[in-house]
Amino acid sequence: MNELLYLGITEILENLRAKEFSAEELTCAYLERIQETERRVHAYLSVLGDEAISVARAADRKIRAGDHDSPLLGIPVAVKDLLCMNGVKTTCASRILENFEAPYDATVVTRLKDAGAVILGKLNMDEFAMGSSCEQSAFGTTHNPWNLKTIPGGSSGGSAAAVAARSCVVSLGSDTGGSIRQPAACCGVVGMKPTYGRISRYGLIAFASSLDQIGPFAKNVRDAAILLGTVSGHDPRDSTSADEPVPDYTESLEAGVRGLKIGIPTEYFIEGMNPEVEAAVREAVSVFEEQGAEILEISLPHTEYALPVYYILAPAEASSNLARYDGVRYGVRKDGESAYGSLFGMYSASRENGFGDEVKRRIMLGTYALSSGYYDAFYTKAQKVRTLICRDFKAAFDMVDIVLSATAPTPAFEIGERLDDPISMYLSDILTIPCNLAGLPGISQPCGFTSGGLPIGLQLVGKPFAEKTILQTAAAFEMATTHHKVLPPL
Repeated sequence: MNELLYLGITEILENLRAKEFSAEELTCAYLERIQETERRVHAYLSVLGDEAISVARAADRKIRAGDHDSPLLGIPVAVKDLLCMNGVKTTCASRILENFEAPYDATVVTRLKDAGAVILGKLNMDEFAMGSSCEQSAFGTTHNPWNLKTIPGGSSGGSAAAVAARSCVVSLGSDTGGSIRQPAACCGVVGMKPTYGRISRYGLIAFASSLDQIGPFAKNVRDAAILLGTVSGHDPRDSTSADEPVPDYTESLEAGVRGLKIGIPTEYFIEGMNPEVEAAVREAVSVFEEQGAEILEISLPHTEYALPVYYILAPAEASSNLARYDGVRYGVRKDGESAYGSLFGMYSASRENGFGDEVKRRIMLGTYALSSGYYDAFYTKAQKVRTLICRDFKAAFDMVDIVLSATAPTPAFEIGERLDDPISMYLSDILTIPCNLAGLPGISQPCGFTSGGLPIGLQLVGKPFAEKTILQTAAAFEMATTHHKVLPPL
């Protein structure tokens, strides 16, 4: 593997400024890596080779002119294919949008471009971000670089796999119920879901608007902190965007955890958790204890209701958000009205042929939950229980600074293993969903490996807008261990 592919953002920027290599050379190295790995991994849905080289050359001109203060100048990145990028296909991995070219940039894409980042392409995902394995993409499954027979996690499977395969330096994904953290755990990389509202969702094609949040994937905690700081901040075009100052997330990464209070929720060590996962997480607790953190046992009593609450609220919002894809306003039109005798027939045919099974399943679940006679029984009750889950976290954070758990109850499973069992698939996100329901920030980082060589993820959750504390805690663990330095055999 080209030695340039091992470098993190800080090292790359230092080398670019020292003229050790150029942004164009770096970009070409990553484009060659994509060509080498894609036939096995399939992390990308589109590769923007010519455009990437053009941007890299522009970065080189800036560096030669002495203008090299941009935080991502010349850094090759990639983005999940639900983030709009002007003039580039944005498919959400769905047939219904397979020919859609976005007419504008998402705010995060604009911020990447303004920072001088080189966008290599758009990344594969579960269709409309509905899935936990990246098997629901209409354009083929992404494979885990650690074991090509296993899933990379989802829905941001392409974003995690690309970083793990070293086919981009960092990437962006989205997290609705664990879709950044769970694939980060499966692929042995760092993945962070920020506080709801920390990053603008303008230009993100919505799944569930009260839950979706964009976030970074990276090889290490520092790179995640740099990318997070670059794309965060208030956006007047997004009414849910928080008008909160963006700190320098890198400045406290070496502060350590002495005196920090870390809570271990008893409800998160669930029945059926893989024993190797539990052992790795408990070993991580010992690492923090050795570094001077105070470990407390806490309770989040309404955790058991998080999964059913999520699978009422998220599908309900999806049912509303995806109503626009009817073959008229948005989406591929399937045949004409005359073939089906009515306008409704054309709508039905377009949606029947345009959406995959999982998307249709969730639309039906959501429509049912919102229907007359069931709205109060399901949707309203779920919102009330969501409030109780939020109160659990609030009470916990009166006692602790960080909540620690496994990211997922199992390591990556084999492709096809759970496709016929949706409930088993949904359980992949059982430890990540509460964080979304409460709008809290959380990170996943590698904390060990199974006997079969698959990565295990450690999840750290913090108070609203406490990303800095989470990153500081994650960095302390990273400095005390070597898990993040192990590369997949790909």
